[in-house]
Amino acid sequence: MVKGRPITFVVAVRRRGEILENNFLASPCLCAPYDHQILIQEDFSCAAKAYNDAIDKSVNDLMVFCHQDLLLPEAWLSQLEQALNYLQGNDPKWGVLGSIGRCQDGGTRGHVFSSGRGVIRMTCDRPEPIQTLDEIVLILRKSSGLRFDDRLPHFHLYGADICLRAAKMGMKSYAIPAFCIHNTHQNFILAPEFYECCKHIKRVWKDSLPIQTTCGRITRFNVTLYIQRAREFYMKHIRRKEFGGTRTKDVQRLLQEFGATSDDSELGSYNSRTISSAAQ
Repeated sequence: MVKGRPITFVVAVRRRGEILENNFLASPCLCAPYDHQILIQEDFSCAAKAYNDAIDKSVNDLMVFCHQDLLLPEAWLSQLEQALNYLQGNDPKWGVLGSIGRCQDGGTRGHVFSSGRGVIRMTCDRPEPIQTLDEIVLILRKSSGLRFDDRLPHFHLYGADICLRAAKMGMKSYAIPAFCIHNTHQNFILAPEFYECCKHIKRVWKDSLPIQTTCGRITRFNVTLYIQRAREFYMKHIRRKEFGGTRTKDVQRLLQEFGATSDDSELGSYNSRTISSAAQ
């Protein structure tokens, strides 16, 4: 447990159910007695509205926004504490932290397990500055004044947006070496809603282009996204094939296999891949 540093955890869901109960709420780091606040935000039209409402409700300064299919191993809180201590001495005005992110040049930073991709670990022995973070975990301080863009529709790219908002306020964002497990049903053929969010991000942040996210690169002419959509069309309508990762109900197996991961010596038998090869 992070002693003396209570956290407000926030999860946005359409409705409470098995996925939430068997994953986030079953996270080992939340099993012991704790002083943390947990806010389950139900039935909001978009993630940004759910999260801004949670910021208003939070009784703690430190806030962690998670997907409902995320598992936080027992060591996650201590790894977060180590990252916070490092930043206290090196960048006390940090903006947003997360488990996996992308640099503007396309480089990946972070340490996660994700269904369909295996273990992703790319240069993250200490907090590493990035341009944007994936939405699976986002960490910020209520006192920073950061808010999510509630004009951003649906449940995509709010991680990229909040990092760009932090940068505009002069705050850096970081991927931190706090390992987590994303037990997701992951389809690498992205929904139309994702591309709607891309258009919004491109319009709002046109002065920050190119914007590298974990799901694609947003540029002035969006060449890479057009190529990505063409590949998705081919896979879905010509090959008639879906591809990605499948969520497992046996979360205890995931925790036994990956939950103790904390250093490189334990990565030898894992299926290590980079997120860049899967997402581009």
